[in-house]
Amino acid sequence: MQVGFIGLGNVGGQLAGSLLRNGLDVMVRDLDDALMATFKEKGALVAGSPKELAAACDVVITCLPSPAVCSHVMEADDGVIAGIKADAVWLEMSTTDEAEIRRIAEKVQAKGALAVDCPVSGGCHRAGTGNISIFAGCERSAFDKVLPILTTMGRRVIHTGPLGSASKLKIITNYLCSVHLLALSEALTSAQVMGLDMNVTYEAIKASSGNSFVHETESQVILNGSRDISFTLDLVSKDVGLFDEVAKRHGLPLELAPLVVDIFKDGQARYGDREFSPNIIRRLEDACGVKVLGKGFPAQMVDDEPEEPGYEVKIPFRSDY
Repeated sequence: MQVGFIGLGNVGGQLAGSLLRNGLDVMVRDLDDALMATFKEKGALVAGSPKELAAACDVVITCLPSPAVCSHVMEADDGVIAGIKADAVWLEMSTTDEAEIRRIAEKVQAKGALAVDCPVSGGCHRAGTGNISIFAGCERSAFDKVLPILTTMGRRVIHTGPLGSASKLKIITNYLCSVHLLALSEALTSAQVMGLDMNVTYEAIKASSGNSFVHETESQVILNGSRDISFTLDLVSKDVGLFDEVAKRHGLPLELAPLVVDIFKDGQARYGDREFSPNIIRRLEDACGVKVLGKGFPAQMVDDEPEEPGYEVKIPFRSDY
């Protein structure tokens, strides 16, 4: 089976690396020739276009930075849809708009191929070790077909329901992550201004009801000073914006979401699109005239768990089957 992977960025490159590391035949495509050359050295084939890749592969995976980029890669004259084979599978692993997923999926299905939205969650450091979580939205029969590939790239795989459901859950979880990051920015800055020891503060939060995955990861790179979580303000703004838009389409009168969108847009305006997302704390550091730092924290997160075989997470009492 030939697997094609389009988009070798911070997350995509790690996922494609897991496929190669586990012995699958992989073909790659990216706008960065240097990235493709790196994968070629590791044994991957290189495609000249998304169409060429799709024509050669049984499974086509896209992991791209925005809905607009994904739509172009799929629908251009030299795009995936122009080359995809009947009975092939398209796995969309980007964080994107579920309505756009379903629109493009209709074109993929018209070519006789299957479509699955399967975004990932857990951070780049876990993508690199094959321990990331994966959501998959599709018919159960399609899920069973792609499960062996998904468990090669990730550890915990959840069938979320029909096409589009995975993307809805992904933007919900990314929204929560972003809210936690803003709350931690306020909490850590407050601790600094109040004169608390920041190492003690970190451990106290970790041991308390205020703990979260975001605290255990992003607080560490905040306190190191690197703020390097391999994720940037423009991507957070995109994700929380997607959540806010989908919520509005459903008529939800949300209160926090519009504020979160505005805060991250303000961070972009102040510090630039490509500033690391944990540096949203700079808005408070600058206002208070402090630098929130601890001692001995890592500059980047490293997944110290050994790579383990992936598996489907079984959901008790689910209502859809």
